[in-house]
Amino acid sequence: MSDSNIPGDELEDSAAPLIEHLAELRTRLIRCVVAFLIGMVICFTVATPIFTFLTSPLCQVLAERGQDCDLIFISPQEGFFVAIKVSLLGGFILSFPYLANQMWRFVAPGLYKSEKGAFLPFLVASPFMFFLGASFAFYVVTPLAYDFFLGFQQFGTGGEALPDGDPQNAAPLSVVFQGSAQEYLNLTIKFIVAFGLCFQLPVLLTLMGKAGLVTAPGLKAVRKYAVVGILVLAALVTPPDVITQIILFTVVYGLYEVSIFLVARVEREREKRLRAEGLWFDDEDEDEDADADDVAEGMEAHPEEMLDDETKK
Repeated sequence: MSDSNIPGDELEDSAAPLIEHLAELRTRLIRCVVAFLIGMVICFTVATPIFTFLTSPLCQVLAERGQDCDLIFISPQEGFFVAIKVSLLGGFILSFPYLANQMWRFVAPGLYKSEKGAFLPFLVASPFMFFLGASFAFYVVTPLAYDFFLGFQQFGTGGEALPDGDPQNAAPLSVVFQGSAQEYLNLTIKFIVAFGLCFQLPVLLTLMGKAGLVTAPGLKAVRKYAVVGILVLAALVTPPDVITQIILFTVVYGLYEVSIFLVARVEREREKRLRAEGLWFDDEDEDEDADADDVAEGMEAHPEEMLDDETKK
């Protein structure tokens, strides 16, 4: 139907809810931005303690090697940008509960009661799994990664560098870690975000299973492809350390198997509900219905032949 055939009052009525939704979305986005900025300012005032906390995995590895935990700035503005990045990360984490609440309050009015009950657990599980993955990366993976990287240092006798003079009497070359604060922060944030996103796998697949986009048998059928994909992911995200890669592969593959279990549970609950409502049909029932449909079509196409066959029987 063209717009010319729609009365003007109906057009105004249909446009009004859209404008109201856009106005509400703008209001909630403004609130989210304000909350994020407030969290960022708060974290900026305590950026130094936060950065000290983030350097604890590196300092622990250096202490085990008998080295001081000293990071340097290789440019004048690096300290400012480090504080900004710490504030961005901390502001997002600090304001996330409020951001999630605003998103839920915007989406919830358009959902049925059953849909609210289905969507709310995922809204709670998603940040929980992200923080679980981030904690796993920070306390387990990051120390292993830095221990691997720092294993390539070279120390001369007493830690001195190669002096000028006779090479035969010279001490071995000393190559000691003097890390950039910004480069260390970038790598640490990369680990935290990557593992936090990897831990979203059960939430994502379970939500897709609830929507009917994936099934447990389908996930089992592509298990071998999932193994290859997880191996590639482990090689890209982690350093070239076999132990770290094995840990990431084991964890993510375990999450994939947990996802299959959760999707199968969702399917069983859906089947149970449909059976209670009388809307579930087994495969045998569907086959019988299909045979009955074939017979009916045959009767319509060749009624005389079908009657002769029945008479002969």
